[in-house]
Amino acid sequence: MLQLQTVAKAATNTRLAVALASSKSEIIEAQRLRYQVFAEEQGARLQTGRAGIDEDRFDAYCDHLIVRDLSTDEVVGTYRVLSPQAALAIGGYYSEQEFDLSRLAPLRAGLVEVGRSCIHASYRTGAAIGLLWSGLARYMREGGYSHVVGCASISMADGGHAAANLYRRLGAAHLSPREYRVFPRCHLPFGALADHGECYVPPLIKGYLRLGAYICGEPAWDPDFNTADLLMLLSMARMDSRYGRHYLRGDVRAA
Repeated sequence: MLQLQTVAKAATNTRLAVALASSKSEIIEAQRLRYQVFAEEQGARLQTGRAGIDEDRFDAYCDHLIVRDLSTDEVVGTYRVLSPQAALAIGGYYSEQEFDLSRLAPLRAGLVEVGRSCIHASYRTGAAIGLLWSGLARYMREGGYSHVVGCASISMADGGHAAANLYRRLGAAHLSPREYRVFPRCHLPFGALADHGECYVPPLIKGYLRLGAYICGEPAWDPDFNTADLLMLLSMARMDSRYGRHYLRGDVRAA
């Protein structure tokens, strides 16, 4: 099990720690943060059974990475992680609701899915997401897993133009080999939406690409979150050497 690891942010001297949630109450803390970010801040229509909580049927099968501010004891970042064994138990990956993953079948034995990544608005300076990446890297190494897959979202608040422009910009340079292509179930007509305007690369996508991840094909539209989602695939063997050493050098200790 991952243990706590602290870091200091020079500007505020805030001490943060990353760990796997070890109790139901810690998972609820993560789910409250998700609701705050996705529903209250971003306006997502969440299918949830409890007020102020973002939860679905996958949560019970996932491990939940959390980043905690040790000075306030508040959970300020989270990432949920679905192992291949858990995916088999629940009958598939969350992203299969959005994409046909048939071509990834040869990878499933070592394929970990990540999702619901969010950081509290006051902690989006890089330290919290860096700890989540470190925790995930350790999770992969300790489990002997080979690939990470997950949806990276782009806002559709402008009707989809930014998402289409971003895919046009990034797709050519970072598209996966054909054997790893996936196919959206709800297709985004990016050809009609692209208008060659400026586009902002969300931090999560930027982080994936820095680590050497592939974009596995055209974006899918998620109507509940009103986002265009790109499926990202990261091979641990392909991870960029400089960033790989940073995240895998043992910053997050295992018990």
